[in-house]
Amino acid sequence: MAQNLTKSGDIYVPQIATLVRKERLTELETFFEIQLESNQPLGHRPGQFVMVSLPGLGEAPISVSSRPVGNTFELVVRRIGRLTTAMHRMEVGDKLGIRGPFGTDFPVNTFRGQDVLFICGGIGLVPVRGAILEVLANRAAYGHVAILYGTRGPSERLFVDDLARWKAREDVTFLETVDRGSDAWDGNVGVITTLIPKIEIAPERTAVVVCGPPIMYKFVLMELYQQNVPKENIYVSLERRMKCGVGKCGHCQINGLYTCLDGPVFRYADVSDVREAI
Repeated sequence: MAQNLTKSGDIYVPQIATLVRKERLTELETFFEIQLESNQPLGHRPGQFVMVSLPGLGEAPISVSSRPVGNTFELVVRRIGRLTTAMHRMEVGDKLGIRGPFGTDFPVNTFRGQDVLFICGGIGLVPVRGAILEVLANRAAYGHVAILYGTRGPSERLFVDDLARWKAREDVTFLETVDRGSDAWDGNVGVITTLIPKIEIAPERTAVVVCGPPIMYKFVLMELYQQNVPKENIYVSLERRMKCGVGKCGHCQINGLYTCLDGPVFRYADVSDVREAI
């Protein structure tokens, strides 16, 4: 279980933070770079999340998408309600509240010496991006690294500059697909599971990170099963109606598990038999 403590020492009190950079990524997603008023690092680990608040509008859990370095951190916010719509209207210099970081992480340090396979669908790239960047920043510590990314269409691709860099690297296998192509798209067309047979997997020595829409998990896990990847080697990120971040409200329970405390990152072996988990 994660130790959920904020820098202020109070898990219930937001820290004041400032928006220092903003960039629109797609029609619905916007990138935010944020700095705590204390100028201290957030202290997160790849895969964790923060609770973001604006006065009078409420609070929402948002995954951190950056490496745990420096005194700023990065989020990607999908516009789906009052709070996130207000965030999309924010300008550089505006203030917001931050609680966290919360939750479990992708244990990339334990992957050292192994092959690593990242499988991300749509906005599922956001919580995984920090783990990818951390692995690539320490590339020599890992075996073969592969990144598979799928979106519904070309216009929904996130972090396109990162995607181009990963594709250009000779020490990374990067494959990408879209469910529906366009006249300007000359890449793979099809669901993300069509990419898995295109790479070589040494199942016993490969750590697999999976994150995407709920429907994706079932079919990705079936394909990994066909590749003989042990459940113990697979890590999934789940998000279920998290409201408080500290296990008090009960909104994110999955048959006794609290996504905000026991997750959002789970080893698949630990939840494969838990009803409604996946």
